[in-house]
Amino acid sequence: MKIAFYGSSLVSAYWNGAATYYRGLLRALAAKGYDITFYEPDVYDRQKNRDIEPPDWCKVVVYEGTVDALQRAAKEAAAADIVIKASGVGFEDDLLLDRVMAAARPSALKVFWDVDAPATLAELRTDPALSLHGALKGIDVVLTYGGGDPVIRAYRGMGAAECIPVYNGLDPETHHPVSPDRRFEADLGFLGNRLPDREARVEQFFLEPAKRLEKQTFLFGGSGWQDKPRPPNIKYIGHVPTRDHNAFNVTPKAVLNISRSSMAENGFSPATRVFEAAGAGACIITDYWEGIELFLKPDEEILVVRDGQDLVDVLSGLTHERAREIGRRALARVLNEHTYEHRAAEADKIFRSRLHRTEAAE
Repeated sequence: MKIAFYGSSLVSAYWNGAATYYRGLLRALAAKGYDITFYEPDVYDRQKNRDIEPPDWCKVVVYEGTVDALQRAAKEAAAADIVIKASGVGFEDDLLLDRVMAAARPSALKVFWDVDAPATLAELRTDPALSLHGALKGIDVVLTYGGGDPVIRAYRGMGAAECIPVYNGLDPETHHPVSPDRRFEADLGFLGNRLPDREARVEQFFLEPAKRLEKQTFLFGGSGWQDKPRPPNIKYIGHVPTRDHNAFNVTPKAVLNISRSSMAENGFSPATRVFEAAGAGACIITDYWEGIELFLKPDEEILVVRDGQDLVDVLSGLTHERAREIGRRALARVLNEHTYEHRAAEADKIFRSRLHRTEAAE
């Protein structure tokens, strides 16, 4: 079966948090026999900051960031059995959704894949002019990579026929244990781009605890933080390319996951970083969000903190031996239950059952 997938970028993780999700899931679907073409616009300097070349398991079509190029790319949806428009493509998303769904054959399975449901739902609630409002009636299924029951209820309330989470996962071929790297030595590492609804939580869970733990060392990675005031025991290293993520995760005593505010409020939204770090065998400390226990067991496979004081207490008492044991347990859990092979099996089941429906209705 042919899939036409319209997303932000498959070949660049630059300002593109969905890259790991796309790569892991689509590679696993390709292994199941799907013929996939990924369409992405040339915007935000992503093509200048590629961290992989187009893979052999997926054709990548990069189109210019112009309306004409977008319309030409959208027309190619007519050749696909499954047409997928992701959220947050980054160039004329409304127009792209309209054109892609209009080009899809009546018998094609039409999917909206939301890779940031809290942000998308917030836009839908405040902007009645968004194309997605009307498009939901013609879309067969909304898939999300997080959100659980709160997101499902919200989408159904807005007219979606179905909404099903297909959560983030681990790609063991790209995220796995490696030897420590001296560049990333620290007591605690945090990796995340600067975003408006994350910044206050970074201050609460990372910057303020670092000030209070002046004898411990902190490693700060991610784009956009270069002018952010920080204490001298924090080393800022900027953007960390995907090839260095494994070493970044395994070298510090622990790594910190900080959810964006909207993700934490919705719950059931494990970031790709959680699975990447667990796949490398890292000891993960995460801020609290509802549903954590569905993915990793608190205190045994992941450490959970509710505020900056919790972070100070946990890190102060964390030994290297306990950190290594938590990392070992997390790795075993994600390999057993949370790889992209598991997620692709879910997506494959969704696709095949609903394709039969569209064929029968034709």
